[in-house]
Amino acid sequence: MLQYDNSAFYFFALSTISFYILPSWYSIFKRIISAIRVDDEAVGAVSRTSAEKEKAEQLKKESRAANTLKSQGFLINLGITSVLTLIFIWLLISVSQDGQVNSFDPFSILQIDAGADNKTIKKAYRSLSLKYHPDKNPGDRAAEAMFMMVSKAYEALTDETARENWEKYGNPDGKQSLEVSIGLPSFLLDSKNRNLVLVAYLLFMVVLIPYFVWRYYSDSSKYGEKNVMYDTYSWFHHALNENSIVKALPEVLAGSAEFRKRNIPKTAEQKQAIATLMNAVRSSMQKPKFNHPVCVKGNVLMHAHLLRQTDVLAKMEQEKDDLKYMLRMAPSLIDAMISVCKHQDALQTAINCIELGQYVTQAMWVKDSPLLQIPHFTAEEVSQCEKGATKVSTIKEYCAIPENERKGLSKFSDQQKKDVRDFLKIFPDITVECKVFVDDDEDDQVYENDLVTVQVKITRNNLADGEKAGLTHAPKFPFPKREAFWIILGQLKEGKIISIEKVLNPNKNVVHQIKFMAPPKGTYHFDLVVKSDGYVGIDETQRVEMVTLDSSSLPEYKVHPDDAVLDDEPTLFEEMLNAHIEKDSDDEDEDSDHEDDDQPKSAAAKKKEQLRKARQGADDDDDSDSDAEEVYADK
Repeated sequence: MLQYDNSAFYFFALSTISFYILPSWYSIFKRIISAIRVDDEAVGAVSRTSAEKEKAEQLKKESRAANTLKSQGFLINLGITSVLTLIFIWLLISVSQDGQVNSFDPFSILQIDAGADNKTIKKAYRSLSLKYHPDKNPGDRAAEAMFMMVSKAYEALTDETARENWEKYGNPDGKQSLEVSIGLPSFLLDSKNRNLVLVAYLLFMVVLIPYFVWRYYSDSSKYGEKNVMYDTYSWFHHALNENSIVKALPEVLAGSAEFRKRNIPKTAEQKQAIATLMNAVRSSMQKPKFNHPVCVKGNVLMHAHLLRQTDVLAKMEQEKDDLKYMLRMAPSLIDAMISVCKHQDALQTAINCIELGQYVTQAMWVKDSPLLQIPHFTAEEVSQCEKGATKVSTIKEYCAIPENERKGLSKFSDQQKKDVRDFLKIFPDITVECKVFVDDDEDDQVYENDLVTVQVKITRNNLADGEKAGLTHAPKFPFPKREAFWIILGQLKEGKIISIEKVLNPNKNVVHQIKFMAPPKGTYHFDLVVKSDGYVGIDETQRVEMVTLDSSSLPEYKVHPDDAVLDDEPTLFEEMLNAHIEKDSDDEDEDSDHEDDDQPKSAAAKKKEQLRKARQGADDDDDSDSDAEEVYADK
């Protein structure tokens, strides 16, 4: 007989809780250790130049326990795990005190010693049966269950058959297929706890579970690809078009749904701070198109970063935190902007969005010289480099000058000069090669409707064989960013996009393939654009020509006789279908043989019979044709 069993509940609860707390504590301790022992490369705290030192130290600081372990998710998990651990300890103590899982022991149930005589058994039975009788305990399910157990125990000790079954099988009713107890605490049977149990059940099933399901669904339904909100995608579709220029994109980025709660000025001090920043960056801003406070604040903060207004931001702690939050989200949001441009077939706007990502990474703007990416360079050093007979305007040109002839280093210390040398080794020097072909085509000709492959090979000349590219050198961007390239194939004049993809391969040689169907006969020119995801001034553009020939000039394809024979053979499905039809026909024929000849046939039976005769006639015709051929051969 089943009964509520405290001990069984203890074991069940222990095993269930252990499935959560063991991996949870492992994750917690792992996170604590990783927070104390910060892995510099894992968190991107790499200092290759002294210009990156401050950024690396800040990343280390944010990765330590004081910051990492105070996240909301970690604290909630820590609280739940701690509570469950206390319950686990209590269950262990309970098991140590009452760890015997209920089994049918009549002596224990009757509360007498094993081997007691019949007189003692009867006395214990009378006492307990009166105590737990349902008439004396109306509505008490626990007393009712105990009364039945006492009756079973008495029967097991007084009835010869029942006792034999108990001694042999452990149950007075004989051998059972399965003998278990219910793994629930016995207090659930107590009528005093009925209301409490019902309220707890309703709270859990009707309130908590639906709430968490609704919360999970409502949160997850807000986000699309790349963990960007659907409202943000809708905003980008509304704000971006084929005529969007680079200077207008910070305002579009500022209107993202991710910033709407955070970037609303709440106090007079915040409004004054935004007004102060506006005065500092107004001359370099595009005339605002959207006057919503969220767009205005985000636009101003983003321009303060692009124009390196660190002195003005230094006195605004709240605005610095808001800008940092925007910069954390910026890479994924800019990728979303590019995907929207791809969907709209706005090639030039997509290229502008990529350039925005470059400017955000390097804290530069459209009129700034690419030389500002060199560590410790300011407008003064750039001005020196752009003057004289050996003037340079790009980092590639600056690298080509002998070290002793490079300008802008006269006021630099030895450490700063070393930083410049180290940066020039890190800065990508790429070569782009392009090849157009059709797979498994020996004559290198492209015909309409062929699957064309445009293979792009990027070689990082600044890397040795086997060396991999590291993080983008971006001291002004507060987060680590992997070096990557955008590879675009399209037609700039027409604004048509064939392919646009980000390639994160860090190897010296990067090979990327673009596949598409060849257009109709004619000569086509495509623009291949390779743009860095984080550096300004190393973009490469090539013109790709493709001649498509008329497919009618190809030799006619002839099917091999063996392949033709295979095409005529029935498939497995057809064979099974035919076999099933023949079996049904045979069964119907057998049934008809047993019927009376005078009995009228159904329409289905007549149809099947006609089908059988038609097949038989066809077989006879085949036989007659074969006989005729044999006679003709004999003649």
